[in-house]
Amino acid sequence: MDKEVFNDTERRKIREVDLVVETKLKGEASLVLVHLEQQPQYEPEFNERMFLYFSRLVEANPGKSIIPIALFSYDDKNKQESSIYTMRFPFLNVLEFNFLTVELNKLNWRNFIHRDNPLAGTLMSKMDYNDVDKIEIKKEFLRILVRSELDAAHNHELTTFFETYLKLTNEEENKLQEEVTQLNPEEEAKVMELMTSYERKGMEKGIKKVALNLLYEGMDVQKVIELTDLTEKEVKELKEQQNKNK
Repeated sequence: MDKEVFNDTERRKIREVDLVVETKLKGEASLVLVHLEQQPQYEPEFNERMFLYFSRLVEANPGKSIIPIALFSYDDKNKQESSIYTMRFPFLNVLEFNFLTVELNKLNWRNFIHRDNPLAGTLMSKMDYNDVDKIEIKKEFLRILVRSELDAAHNHELTTFFETYLKLTNEEENKLQEEVTQLNPEEEAKVMELMTSYERKGMEKGIKKVALNLLYEGMDVQKVIELTDLTEKEVKELKEQQNKNK
């Protein structure tokens, strides 16, 4: 579904929920809305914000059942977020709002390696692990992607997210490639293809960044094509992007 946006007039902010999905619960016939809010840092008043989101979603979707879920992805295990928002008086209990929570840094990544769920595999990069586990985690993440048979765009998006939080050194990448060769030949070929595809896209992105910088410095299109080996169409698209950013 499209993201819900509303004004927080008290704090003078425009709020936007992270994700709202309409789906069915297992064994249930009716549709429900699932609101997933990703929280990358500790926020003392986060429980109030979850309630504000919930109330706006109820207002915008009358009659719909809504399941609110908070996904905590920050690294500090000592921070404890509340999963309840209340409003009480000595003479009256006005409100008690509860929401589900998932604390990634308290989850063991090994519990997710046999689940063919690409999102769970991607989130292993934010779960509880030791540095010695990094190579194995990335290998298992790539195997999950292979089994999930996603398209190239989704593979790249998930791999980019994964590597934002779990980055291997060159030495660790070499060890990863050695471990991949120990897989069965069919799976090895698919994992290697996935790794090569991501590296190629990363190189292409770097080349386009160089080309854009050259255009900003005033170099003409044909010269940029000669220096970068990009196609004329690609360079002209970058030129249009440059003109829009002026």
